[in-house]
Amino acid sequence: MGDAVRKKVVLLGSTGSIGCSTLEVAKQIPERVELVGLAANASVEKLAEQARETGVKHVAIADASKEAELRALLPEGVILHVGNEGLIELATLAGADVVLVAIVGTAGLEPALAAIEAGKDLAVASKEILVMAGEIVTAAAEKRGVKILPVDSEHNAIFQCLDGHRGGEKEVSRLILTASGGPFRTWPEEELKAVTLEQALKHPTWEMGRKITIDSATLFNKGLEMIEARWLFGIGMERIDVVVHPQSIIHSMVEFVDGSVLAQLSRTDMCFPIQYALTWPDRVPGGLKPLDFGQLSKLDFEEPRDGVFPALGLARRAGLEGGTLPAVFNAANEIAVDAFIDRKIGFTEIWGLVGETMEAHETLPADKLENLIEADAWARERALSVCV
Repeated sequence: MGDAVRKKVVLLGSTGSIGCSTLEVAKQIPERVELVGLAANASVEKLAEQARETGVKHVAIADASKEAELRALLPEGVILHVGNEGLIELATLAGADVVLVAIVGTAGLEPALAAIEAGKDLAVASKEILVMAGEIVTAAAEKRGVKILPVDSEHNAIFQCLDGHRGGEKEVSRLILTASGGPFRTWPEEELKAVTLEQALKHPTWEMGRKITIDSATLFNKGLEMIEARWLFGIGMERIDVVVHPQSIIHSMVEFVDGSVLAQLSRTDMCFPIQYALTWPDRVPGGLKPLDFGQLSKLDFEEPRDGVFPALGLARRAGLEGGTLPAVFNAANEIAVDAFIDRKIGFTEIWGLVGETMEAHETLPADKLENLIEADAWARERALSVCV
């Protein structure tokens, strides 16, 4: 390890669960991470409090209607950026080394592309960016010579397992993503129709936001991660598998062509992958507790019940067909989850709605951003029309 490098980080989505964990990491290793910009959607008071705590000079609020309210709460000398343009201004901030995108949904796509164009490394916590526009994002990063650093615990685990392997994807037989299985992994299929919102929001091992918690219960989060992994690591969808691992201690694995398997293990704390993404290629001590193997009684593995939870099959189909279909898969799921949260549809109707929307879509190439944006909008409108 050479001299310590202190990275200047812009954090988009600072008030969400990933954002708050990132602030905790920055607090633990200030000699390595300096936050220089924070952005949120509409959480004015929390964003202002974070600005005071971190001393950042640049803050952005995506909801333009909150501008005056936030401006009144910000410390003197802080520059406020507003709306989608404000997110892009923050993502291209002069002097920043890394832009960590933790914005839920597709709102982070334009800022992510702007950050790449500005020569910033991109730390990705928002699955939708690569699911919707993986071809465009990875091509842009390669062209500009910037690194895409995965923050999701599963992709970060694979990134760690692959780090330093000179043979690249030729050495890899499979990527194996682990899934907790969610709160309903052992439920009989006939009982899933009666699942309530409150039950779906009780994740067995992780503390997360509402959208991703429900995606975990349906296994759509794992489907999104399969497509994301295809772009992050250049591995075909046919070589990306999922195994259910209820303890969530092994965060993912890589099986190599010689039959060896490397796995990454740690406590269920998002600070681990965030810290590694921000300090890569170095490993540094911080405030994170290692595993106590004496307390681990067992590690269980099960095959996912694809017939009961169709999300993985839908994701594989979207990833294999490619083009605009992954964007449709993602957008329809967002609408379906919102409808479930609003109690307009039942739990099992989530994957039914996504499947119907995919069936109705005529797939176009994904090499143009306009095609992806149009497909995303079409899928939302189509799914919404069914939910009304």
